[in-house]
Amino acid sequence: MDWVTCSHSPACTGIARPPYGLCLSHLAPHQLDEELAAIRPGRLLDLRGTRLDADLLARVVEAAGRRPGRTRLDHARFPDETRLSELEFAGDLTLENARFDRLASFYGTRFLGNLSLAGARFGRELSLHGARVHGYTSLDRAMIGRDALFGEAVFVRGLSCERARFDGFATFDGALIGETACFRGARFGRTLSFRKVGGSAAFEAAHLCGDAYLSSGGRVSLARARADGLVDLSVRGNAVDLRRLEVGGQLLLRLTDARADLEGAVLRGRATISGRGLAAVDSLRAVDAPELTLRGLDLATCRFAGLVHPAGLRVKDCSFALTPRGVRLSLGWPPLRWFSRRRTLADEHGWRGWSAAADPGATPDRLAWLYTSLREGVDDERTSADFAFGAMEMRRQASRRWWLSMYWLFAGYGLRLSRTVAWALLVVAVALGTVMVSSASHASHRPSGKSGVSPIRTPAARP
Repeated sequence: MDWVTCSHSPACTGIARPPYGLCLSHLAPHQLDEELAAIRPGRLLDLRGTRLDADLLARVVEAAGRRPGRTRLDHARFPDETRLSELEFAGDLTLENARFDRLASFYGTRFLGNLSLAGARFGRELSLHGARVHGYTSLDRAMIGRDALFGEAVFVRGLSCERARFDGFATFDGALIGETACFRGARFGRTLSFRKVGGSAAFEAAHLCGDAYLSSGGRVSLARARADGLVDLSVRGNAVDLRRLEVGGQLLLRLTDARADLEGAVLRGRATISGRGLAAVDSLRAVDAPELTLRGLDLATCRFAGLVHPAGLRVKDCSFALTPRGVRLSLGWPPLRWFSRRRTLADEHGWRGWSAAADPGATPDRLAWLYTSLREGVDDERTSADFAFGAMEMRRQASRRWWLSMYWLFAGYGLRLSRTVAWALLVVAVALGTVMVSSASHASHRPSGKSGVSPIRTPAARP
């Protein structure tokens, strides 16, 4: 303790009130009346380490005109229900390492400064429902034994709950977070409801033991988080970081004009990612998902290298990258190529140098395996055919065998009928041209009757 403690007993940590040397809870009745009479609204209130039962706390609040100024309640003890509802704290309120044995309610309270509950212990419920904090709010390392209610609260400068522990139901529905809500390393023992929240949220390395329902208009991060149950996540107009996320139950991800990165995620249950508007997935590299469905997404820049279960992927109404169209010169064989449009993976674009970044794991052999495995789960026949072509193309690039090159050149791996027809028409045209040239040459060498040479007459037969 960095203050002079109460002389009533060594166990009492309450700040001593001069000149008595005792904390507020151990003062005599007339001494307590004098101390309470000295409290002024909007002025400093220092009760660090003090034990405040319901009666004493109510008298302090009334003495401050329900508008305390800078209030220091660090290491304070609240054995009864603590109701600080619909007050206004004109300055900062610090309750660091405070202990609440029963309900702690700040329902509808306004905090004009910062609010710190770092390291606080709540034996039962904590309610900040409808509260408004103009400064910064901290619940770092706090422990909440039962339900935590933050619905419709406003945190103007952000909320930090790093390594906090929520053993009961936790709800933030309708809350407005001016900057970011940080739950890095937090643990949620039961259901988490974080729906229709305004602002960004970071659940990095968090542990979600129960179901989680998340929807936000800001950026959401669940990187390196672990979820044992259902994860229902909706994001609009921002990015979603799900790298190395581990989900034991079902994953439902809804993107509206948003982008998601799932690199290295482990999705043990059924997973569905659906999109509306300009929704896209940037990476599925090294994703372990036996049952994954993608619907209505832009996959033009999505990397698939290292996907553990490509055969379990189902793709519906999604768009892929397209090959560049036209003639291209190359130092390899063939030196001149004409590219027709086909749908490809972004990994092939990187390998060919058509995009900025190349993935070292995207080799022709692996790309051929990816194309072959993915084509069965694509609902569009044209995309499936393009993936079959891509698989053969990657095998040709990997093996460099002449018969594959001939198969590509003359038949398009049996998937380009127009190429076969073109070669057939070319052969027919060459054959017809050869016949016509040959016929013209023979006609030019045929003898003519006007050449000036007398014809040989045979003698007439005598009777």
